[in-house]
Amino acid sequence: MYQPGILSGRRSSLKPWVIAIIITTVVLALAIIVGLLVYFLAYDQKFQYYQASFQIPNIEYSPDFSVEHSKIRTNLKNKINNEIDKIFQTSNLKHHYIKSHAVNFRPSDKGLKVDVLLKFQFTSTSANTIKRQADEILHRMLNSNESFLKKDPSLPYLREINGAQAEHILNSCCGLGKEYPPMERIANGQVANKADWPWQASLQIDGGHFCGASLISQEWLLTAAHCFELYKNPKLWTASFGTTLNPPLMRRQVQSIIVHENYAAHKRDDDIAVVKLSTPVLFSEDVHRVCLPNATFEVLPKSKVFVTGWGALKANGPLSNTLRQVEVEIISNDMCNQVKVYGGAVSSGMICAGFLTGKLDACEGDSGGPLVIAQGRNIWYLIGIVSWGIDCGKENKPGLYTRVTHYRDWIKSKTNI
Repeated sequence: MYQPGILSGRRSSLKPWVIAIIITTVVLALAIIVGLLVYFLAYDQKFQYYQASFQIPNIEYSPDFSVEHSKIRTNLKNKINNEIDKIFQTSNLKHHYIKSHAVNFRPSDKGLKVDVLLKFQFTSTSANTIKRQADEILHRMLNSNESFLKKDPSLPYLREINGAQAEHILNSCCGLGKEYPPMERIANGQVANKADWPWQASLQIDGGHFCGASLISQEWLLTAAHCFELYKNPKLWTASFGTTLNPPLMRRQVQSIIVHENYAAHKRDDDIAVVKLSTPVLFSEDVHRVCLPNATFEVLPKSKVFVTGWGALKANGPLSNTLRQVEVEIISNDMCNQVKVYGGAVSSGMICAGFLTGKLDACEGDSGGPLVIAQGRNIWYLIGIVSWGIDCGKENKPGLYTRVTHYRDWIKSKTNI
């Protein structure tokens, strides 16, 4: 009988190149797994928006709650936003909650109602879980006595809202732009950062920049009348938005152009026009409207203001592809009407801004663009429209701007804004 064979004591071994391949394969597999985990945990994070409605007992509705940037509206909005921040920042959703934004006040039988937009960030696979938890957190807090906000029985749950529409609502307030005062300053102006001046538009002929303009609503631009002396047909014009001319962030066709009835080139007065876009813009962080001042809005000499545009950096120079900004000062009309300055050519419908020493100024290609001032909590108001001047940055020849407050009633008569 044959005995079972006895195993040899010699062990088989893998060749080094085989071991290297195995190790490389394992490392690559682990890297792919880790990469997928990192992607889904970090890069697959998406913004999600919800609308909610709350009651605020014991506060009666006032028309001032509907006045943009009124003190009573602003204070209550901040109180509501801070309350919702506190609710979520102390909850298990604190790493997903971004912010809240009170957007609308309505009268109620029990006081006041407010509509609020909530912004979260999470992976798409956890959307239902996050929404359910957010609902539970809100209901728990609103049913207690710890919050001045109460549940609105007519709209008790969070409602999902499209991201683009939500951003439109979030950016529907006028004048939200650059933080002031600025941290830096450059002698001949500086390149504007993204979203600093989101109301700035470029009016173009055949794709080429011709004039600046300011977005004052979803469909109206405010600009200078002299921009249309050569080309009056609205079909020839387009408007672009964003900080660069090429490529633009957004384009719109022009539907109509309304030039002030009394404008005449030889007078320089009434240098104002409104332009209606063929398709309304959807507001975003990068594109939204500037505030229009009331007719009684007053700007004092020496006030710091900004002018922006794609104009030349010097007389007869090339245009800039990137939006630029420069900080200048308001100069009194009396000072600008001195013989050595403009010798009486500055009317009550104009604003004088710049420096008598020269250098900082608007220039060719900036026509029609905005002159703005920050008020209150960095809310920007359009006070002037780049109109005319002698040379660019020349001594004793500061820039002249159409005074927006002087034409406030005219603007409203044409645009209902």
